[in-house]
Amino acid sequence: MSRFSEGLKIIPRTARYIAAVCYVGFVILALTVFIPSDKEMSHWPVAGKIAFAFGIFLLAVAWILLIGYVYADAKRRGMRYVMWTWLAALIPDGIGVILYFILRDPLPKPCPHCSSLVNSKFVFCPHCGAAMKPTCPNCGRAIERGWSNCPGCGTKLPVAAAPSSVTS
Repeated sequence: MSRFSEGLKIIPRTARYIAAVCYVGFVILALTVFIPSDKEMSHWPVAGKIAFAFGIFLLAVAWILLIGYVYADAKRRGMRYVMWTWLAALIPDGIGVILYFILRDPLPKPCPHCSSLVNSKFVFCPHCGAAMKPTCPNCGRAIERGWSNCPGCGTKLPVAAAPSSVTS
């Protein structure tokens, strides 16, 4: 399964219903009111009228689904989802959505000890206290595997056991 199809699954059902109702409503409104009352469009060929009525409102559907995605994604990342939904919807020209994708937090990770979801920035699990990342034995700051010294206090870090090579 692709990342795109997985991403579509998190869009709330409510956003899908709103998008579908708006699309059907706009298409009916365009075919019954907008196109017949416009002097230019009323002379268009039937195929052009149908293409306009069904095609132009796909942008509105995409916008509604994108706002629904921002809502659900911000919620699952533990962010302020109401604020991000409003910003994404109300900042013009899609800048709010772009800002969301640039500034969003990483997905929470499960704790290796208690399996509760924990913010990726945390060094220790707030539920059980287990270390989420390797830490310096002296100052307790998060360290990366392969570092020889702690960047916070300069303590020499223990060397991880290298995998033994098998000789025949």
